[in-house]
Formats: sequence, C-alpha cells, structure tokens
Amino acid sequence: MLDTPPLAAAVERSADPAAARALLARLLDEHPALGDELATNALLRDAVVALSAASRSLSNALTTDASLLDPLRDENGFGRERDLAEYRESAATSLDAAQDGNGALRRWKRRELLRVAARDLLGAADLPAVGRELAALAEVCLVRALDLVGPDASLAVIGMGKLGGCELNYASDVDVLFVHDGDGTAAERAARALLTTMSAPTVDGIVFRTDVALRPEGRSGSLSRGLDGYAAYYERWAQAWEFQSLIKARPVAGNTDLGQRFVELIEQFVWPEVLDPDAVRSVRTMKARSEGEMQRRGLADREVKRGRGGIRDIEFAVQLLQLVHGRHDPSVRSATTLDALAQLSTGGYIESDDAQQLDDAYQFLRTVEHRLQLQDEQQTHTVPTDLAARTRLARVLGYRDRGDESALDQFEADHRAYQGRVRSIHERLFFAPLLDTLAGAGPLTAEAVEERLAAFGFLDVARTRAALRELTQGLTRRSRVMQQLLPVILGWLSATPDPDLGLLQLRRLAEGDARSASLARIFREAPSAAERTCRLLGSSRVLGDALRRQPDFVEVLGDDEALSREKSRGELVEQALGTLTWRASVEERRVGLRRFKRREVLRIAARDVLGFAAIEATERELAGLGDACFAAALHALQPPLPFAVVGLGRLGGTELSYASDLDVLFVYEGEDADDFATAEKVAEQLMHQLGGITPEGQTFRLDANLRPEGKKGPLARSVSGYEAYYERWAQTWEFQALLKARAVAGDADVAGGFAALIEPFVYRDPFPDDGVREVRRMKARIERERIPPSEDPRFHLKLGRGSLSDVEFTVQLLQLQHGARHPEIRVTSTIDALDRLRGAGLLEPGDADALQDAYRFCERARNARYLLTGAPGDALPTDGRAATRLARLMGYVDQPQAGLRDDYRRVTRRARRVVERVFYGQE
Repeated sequence: MLDTPPLAAAVERSADPAAARALLARLLDEHPALGDELATNALLRDAVVALSAASRSLSNALTTDASLLDPLRDENGFGRERDLAEYRESAATSLDAAQDGNGALRRWKRRELLRVAARDLLGAADLPAVGRELAALAEVCLVRALDLVGPDASLAVIGMGKLGGCELNYASDVDVLFVHDGDGTAAERAARALLTTMSAPTVDGIVFRTDVALRPEGRSGSLSRGLDGYAAYYERWAQAWEFQSLIKARPVAGNTDLGQRFVELIEQFVWPEVLDPDAVRSVRTMKARSEGEMQRRGLADREVKRGRGGIRDIEFAVQLLQLVHGRHDPSVRSATTLDALAQLSTGGYIESDDAQQLDDAYQFLRTVEHRLQLQDEQQTHTVPTDLAARTRLARVLGYRDRGDESALDQFEADHRAYQGRVRSIHERLFFAPLLDTLAGAGPLTAEAVEERLAAFGFLDVARTRAALRELTQGLTRRSRVMQQLLPVILGWLSATPDPDLGLLQLRRLAEGDARSASLARIFREAPSAAERTCRLLGSSRVLGDALRRQPDFVEVLGDDEALSREKSRGELVEQALGTLTWRASVEERRVGLRRFKRREVLRIAARDVLGFAAIEATERELAGLGDACFAAALHALQPPLPFAVVGLGRLGGTELSYASDLDVLFVYEGEDADDFATAEKVAEQLMHQLGGITPEGQTFRLDANLRPEGKKGPLARSVSGYEAYYERWAQTWEFQALLKARAVAGDADVAGGFAALIEPFVYRDPFPDDGVREVRRMKARIERERIPPSEDPRFHLKLGRGSLSDVEFTVQLLQLQHGARHPEIRVTSTIDALDRLRGAGLLEPGDADALQDAYRFCERARNARYLLTGAPGDALPTDGRAATRLARLMGYVDQPQAGLRDDYRRVTRRARRVVERVFYGQE
C-alpha cells in the first residue's frame, strides 16, 4: 500500500519522509482497513503524513486508536473553524452516554486536538484560529470536568493567561482562578477535584495541565476565594504583575453570573483612574529579570518566548500600553494579543506599520512555538541545538531546500530577522510616537502624551518637552543621532529612580556642541555606556554633577573590566602621589587633590550604583581614597620630623561612607617645644590642605576632635604625650574609640609605636566591670538624647534601635571584653570583626548574621540617600516621593517605599534582639 502513487508522492513531499513511512507502516499493520482510505482520501492521507513529521505523540496515539481520525472524514467540517457552541455539542454527543466519564473526556479531547493540529498543519486554520479552537476545547473540558466532579452552583472558574486570551498553545497550561459564593470549604473541595480530573496523569494521558498559580498568594494561597476575599487581597497585597495578568481574565465555567461579577470587581484594579509609575516599573523589571535569566542560560537567541525579540516582547509591550491607555480608553482592552495590537494601532497608540510588523512576527514566532510543542505535546519554547532536530523543525514549518539555501538556513534567517525587528520596535515602541507628537507630527493626543509620560515616571511634561527639544534641535549629525537614540534613551531613563532628574541631567551633560557631539558618538558606538550613563543620571544628583564635570568618564562606563576591578590602597596612594608631582604651589596641590578625589568618588560610586561592588568594597575603596589623599598631602609637606596620621572612626575601620568625616589623630616623634611647634604646623597644614575650601570644593571634612582634650587640646602630640594622657586622664569612651585606630599615612615607625602604646589601654584582661557599665550607660544616653527632632526615630539608620550604633557598640564591647585573650578579633572593620567573633566562638553564628544584615542594610541606605540628594542623612526620608526614590535606588520595585520600610523593621528588630541580649545582658 505504501507504493501507491498518491501515498508515495505525499510521503516524498513531506517534512520527514522516513517518519511518514514508519508511521504509515505501523498504522497499516495495526489497522489494515485504512489502506484503501489512505490511498483514495486525500485529506486523510495528507493529514496523517503531516502529523507523522510534526507530532510523535499524536502519531503514537493514532496507531493505538485509529478512531481519532474520525473528525478528518468530514471534509466540510474540517475546513471550518468550530466555535464554542459546536465544541459543546460535540462533547455532548461523545460524552453524555459514556460510562467512564473521565476516560471519555480525555479521549474526546485527544481526538479534537488531533483535528485542530491537522487543520493547522494543512493550512486550513491560521494561528489566531488555532488559538481560539484550542481555548474553546479547553473551556469545554473545564465545563465537563466540573460536571463530572459534581457541579457546584456557587463556584465560578475564571480563565487566565492564554486561555483567557483565547490564544492557547498545544501544550499550554490552562491557567484558572476559582471564585465562590457561600461555603468556601465546599468550593475548595470542588476546585481540588476539578484540578485532579483535568491534570491527573493516566494511561490515556491528561485532559489539560491546569494551573492555579496566578491566584492570590500563589501556591500558598487558598484554591478559591469569595469576591470579598479577592477585593481585600487586590486592595492591599497584590503586585503589579497580578493586575497585568487580570487583563486576560474571563469566566469559562461554573456560575456565569458569579464569574461576571468577578470581572466587574477587578476592573477598578486593572484600570485605575491613576496609574502608579511604580506599577509600570515593576512589570518592566520582571520582564528584564526573565530576559536576564535567558541570557545567563545561553538561551537568548533560541528561546522563542522569553528571548530577545521573542513572543514575550510583543505580549509585554501590548499589555503595558493597555495598562497605560486602557484606563481611559476601553476600546483597547482586548484579552487577545493580536486583537489588542490592532486596537492600539487604530487608537493611534502604536504606529500602524509597527503594529503590522509585530503582528507578522507574533504569528511567525507563535507558529514556531506550536511546532516545537506539537512534537511531544510538551511545554517547550526553545529551538533545539541538534542539527537534525532543527532541520526537522524548519521542514515542518514548511521550508524546503532551494538552490544553495537549505530549509534550515532559510528558517534561521527568517527567525533572526523577526527577532531583530521585534526587538527594534520593542525598544522604541513606548516613546517614538510620543516624541513624534511632541515634535508636532505624531499620532497621540496631548492627553495620551501626558498619560504615557506619567506612566513611565516623567511627571514634569513641560520640562520633558523642553529637554527633548534641546537634545534634538538643529540639523547636525549629533542632533540626528540623538533623535534616533532618544526612544531608547527615554526607556533607560524611565527605569531609573527619578526619570525627570535623569532627563534634566542628560540635557546638562550634553550642553555645548563639542561635548554633545562626543556624547552622541559614544552613545551610538557603546550602548552599554549609554545605558549606564542614563542609570547614573537618573539615580543621583551627585553623580550627574560629577559626570558633567568629567564627561570623559562616560566612555569608561562601557568598560566592564575597569568597572569590575577594585583599586587597592597602594594603587590609590600611588595615583594620588602622581597627581601632585608636577604641582608646585600649595593652592595647586589642594585643587589637584580635590580633583583626584572627585574623579575617584565618581568611579567608586558608579561601581556601587551599577552593581559592580558590594557595600564593603565601596567603603573600603572610599577609605583607601582617604588614605591616599593624606599620604599625598603629607608627602608634599615633607615634615622635618617623624610624623604619622592615625585614622579613627569609619576611616580607621576602612568602612567610609560617601558623607563620612575623616576622624584622625596626629602623632609625631619628638620631645621639645620646637618639635611640638613643628608637628602642630604640619597638622594645621594637613587640615588646611584637605579640609579647606577650594574653587573645586572641599577634599574631605576632617575631624580631629577625638584627640586628647578634644577641641581644647593641641592638634598633634608625641607618642610619649599620648602615653601620659592615656595613663592619667583618658575615659572609657576614648579607649573604645581607639579600637578603630589604624595607620593612614606618614612614618611607619611612629604609627607602629602608637599602636603598641595603646594596646594595653584598649585590651585589658580582664576588662573592668565599671568599664562595661560605662559603655552601656553611654549607649543608653545616646539612644535617649541624640536623635534630632527633624528625623524619624522609627527609621533612623544610625541611632535607631537595631541600627548602626547598636551593631557597632555590641561589636566594640565584645572586643574590649575579649580582645586581650583573642588577638584575632582585633580588627577595625565592623563586618570583619563580626566574622572574627563568630569564628572565635564569642558570638553565635545567627547573631552575627543578624548584626551584619542590619549593618549592611543601614549602610547601603545611608550611602544611597547621600547619592540621591548630595546631603548627609541618617534616617529614611519622611517625604513619600523621596522615600520612593531611595527605595528604587536600592532595588525595590513592587511597592518600593513599603518594601524599604518593611525590610528596615525586619533587619533592625532582629538585630535589636541580639543587642539586648549580648550588649545589655538581658535574657
């Protein structure tokens, strides 16, 4: 029978002749009566041959049950798309009298799935029709499954995802929510039974994989909720992606009236009067994370769904524009991606040419996805790496060798072209029409422009318009480049903590023809540098000002290797010394050090904000920079006697923040009045060189108030002078401060002598009980008195309960108590000291972790606040917008302000419990 001309011809022109021959041989062995029909019925023959190459699972099913071919014997019905009513009628005919309801439902679903696949493969149904039929098939299966488990009039099934959008895949999960009226226990029982009927594996396979992970609280939440329960959750707890997913919600089974009331309930959440920019930011961040995961796994080019230029790019763009404009324009709210795309084009929200290209790409990519999934009815979205498998895929898609081009070559060229086209449109889709409208030639109304700008975080429309005009004005090459890049640039800026600030600072950065041309060149040639520049400009006023002063640094932002490398203290010292070698006057040296410091702070802060450095590395480099400036300044002074600078506080601890003062002591070797006068002059000159105000600003704020006698005492003392003071007059807090003492610059012998001198004063064995009481009294007094009235004590980063001072005092008390017997804990860094205390068994691992978590959180928040404002701040902002920008800079996306404060409470409460037990001795 395989040699009959019609059958042989069909086999030879198939996507996989060998697979076709193998299936036909098996089929005829099992069902000989099919031979004549395959020879004479062209539709049946073509369908079987097409299925043989496209679907291993359906081929196997055919050999077991030839009755699956029954729907293909109705040529008139085969050529026509079935609607929901027809599927219901077909199900009733096949299932109403069945003895084994579950088995009959699975067999009916398999037969109808084969019919849809055959229509698809033979070109009788386009992609939208295939999606609609698969969704209708799943919907009827849900209705029949609910009937099988015992219909519950109080339960409604809501279709979500591809089911809700009537665009189901062959191997899609059927995403649903359950909503009930009345008894939640009965509804939960019915919902669980329905899921078992739909998804439980049997020898006949499953009906459909049915997923309820989109329900409130995900897999941890109740299977079903009442309307009030959904309303309470969506009002208080839901995240932006959950509202995005509800765009596709529609009733599919159960109580239709209840399902419709659910849809009416969610409208206020999906289409709010005012769209929070953080909602847009949140869904964009989720998309970026998913894409980043594909990149990390090496699937960015092979993943047709989540890779660059893939299906998700199109779906995401459509849904985001729906969230922005659907609130005031109900005509763009379709749950079906291609229908919504057409609606957005008709409404002027997407250029018609872009919409057509996205439509074409979506149909191509979804068809590829269908062919991948049809092979084994498995959820896969990845083009295989195996050459034979890729070739088979290309041929199943309809490609054939043509001249010198193989089917695979043609498919891969088309795939790359569609990916590139989608990505290009996706990157400019949100802002290109907006820019055209602002220039007077675009499709959007003024209201739509303002709506879209606000949704992406640009709240000052007038300033945005002025900045964009200035960036693109003129007919120069630079202006043309900026016009081309601005849609992408606005996308980058919109993802920053403060898009308005970012655009303003970009405008300032591009001032002047030469600077603007250079910036345009770098942005065109180095997209990574451009994107990172936008991130810095929208994250920090401090960094925006620094970039404006040092525009050459923009090019460095494209160098991953340079940004990844932490500079050592020695390297910074060497560079600082080099800065001053050719500067002769004191004033020139002051200006030179200020410029060196400013350049290095920009580099360090860029590494910090862009995620190239952890908080410890950032503060270590800042401390190294402080050391380097002291070393260079002292070297330039050439002191005539042995002289050293000792760091205390954060400088000594190598944990300097951006806003920290440099706490120092000045030590020299000498005994007579002339030595003292010389040393005092050197100290004064250092204070002036580094702490004085120059036209370039101040290099560092210096603080020598921790010296003996404080502000009343001399700036510099000899080693013996310090010894005399510490023996007779020093108080406990002064010895505690010396825990942080570290040589910063100058004569190594003098610094070493000072370190040896202070050791017996700091590390006493045993540390006296009255010393412990004094440390605790001082800490309690600070808690009562030190927080300024203008700062919120509930969220204070330095003096709040469980915050920085709690951690530091706890660590320092343990060092004072145990340092004499445990030299290994004598380190100046708080984080390092906690590691050493844990290692020495002096602090429980969980306690050390709690203190480190609180310390890192509070340090990151203080640093971020300074970068945002340029001013020191020791508490979380009370102003809502400022707090939101701070939270965004720290990486919070969903409900950023609430997330930031919740994390503050979590880490500080945990740390405070440790402090009360370890520091205060409370059980």
